[in-house]
Amino acid sequence: MLTSNNDLATLAERLAREPRIAFDLEANGFFSYPERICLIQVGFNGEAFLVDPLAIDDMGPLGKILEDPNIEKILHSADYDVRSLDRDWGFHINGLYDTSIAAAFVGMDRLGLGTVAQELLGVELPKSKRLQRANWGLRPLTEEAVNYAAGDVLHLMALRDLLGKRLAEKGRTEWAAEECTRLTGVRFNVQDPELAFLSVKYSKGLDGKALAVMRSLHAYRMGEALRRDVPPFKVVSDTVLVDLAENPTQELAKVKGIGPYGRGGLARGVEEAMAEGLQAPPVTRPPRASGVRMTASHRARAKDRLTRLKTWRIEQGKALELDPALLWPAASLERLSSDHGDLDEEYDSPEVRNWQAREFGEPLRLLLADIPRQQKLEAS
Repeated sequence: MLTSNNDLATLAERLAREPRIAFDLEANGFFSYPERICLIQVGFNGEAFLVDPLAIDDMGPLGKILEDPNIEKILHSADYDVRSLDRDWGFHINGLYDTSIAAAFVGMDRLGLGTVAQELLGVELPKSKRLQRANWGLRPLTEEAVNYAAGDVLHLMALRDLLGKRLAEKGRTEWAAEECTRLTGVRFNVQDPELAFLSVKYSKGLDGKALAVMRSLHAYRMGEALRRDVPPFKVVSDTVLVDLAENPTQELAKVKGIGPYGRGGLARGVEEAMAEGLQAPPVTRPPRASGVRMTASHRARAKDRLTRLKTWRIEQGKALELDPALLWPAASLERLSSDHGDLDEEYDSPEVRNWQAREFGEPLRLLLADIPRQQKLEAS
């Protein structure tokens, strides 16, 4: 385990001479709030190195390695890693190769690292839920945890080589490469604290008065999460928040799932939050961006067109033995299903990839041109 600035600087010097490295990280999101990265795993030349960011003051040398476009960084299911690195240190990855993306584009259905390694390499990795959700902020790490963490990077290079070969055979190397490049641009999404309560699960049906209570309860829960250094869901769940917002006068001790917040001093905090919400004016949800208003006939035509577009995408997926969702974004198909949808405009939308436009743009254009003619014939 590397635990000092000097340890990390020495490792970074070695990494700077490597053409590629394997990379992974572990965090403590099931145990602390806000969560943070607790362990970095780096693999190269058949070795795995574990870096302890809880003990190291200057992670800058690692950031320089990650941002060096001349060093390929091999990760599996990198979205969470990319967001976490941005959140904690503002680090961004250049030269990313995601073996999960590659596995999807060669036609694999189950994309977990353990499954992919077993199927392609015959290697069995320890992938218990207990270790996946372990508290990686605890020290010292157990031998079992160390072996688990190291295993995540020891086989990534072999997976990358095999997947790269299969992608080339199928002519999909550029498809996967574009997806990996897009992933490097993902950033940690900082929620507006004034509006975060509107994202609570199951809260969409709440009226203005209940939303006012929800806002107050949500603020209380976030304060408790920070005070206790636990994830918000371990204070009270979203389900309980919605229940309390809808019925703020009920007896807390009888609320299912409320736990210790239904009695004693903790209950008083909940009661005060609800009282504050009841005294506040009703909350109005921000209106959604209004689209084009459609008549009943327009909606029927759009529904029919969307069905045909989705059928086309399914057929393409079957022919290529790929998940149809990879081939064209659902949001784009929905826009194209309306009378005002325009394929040329879709090429410039953030969801549509260059490889998708190149491979499927013209077949999709022919389909869109054919749909009105079919509908006209059916109506006659």
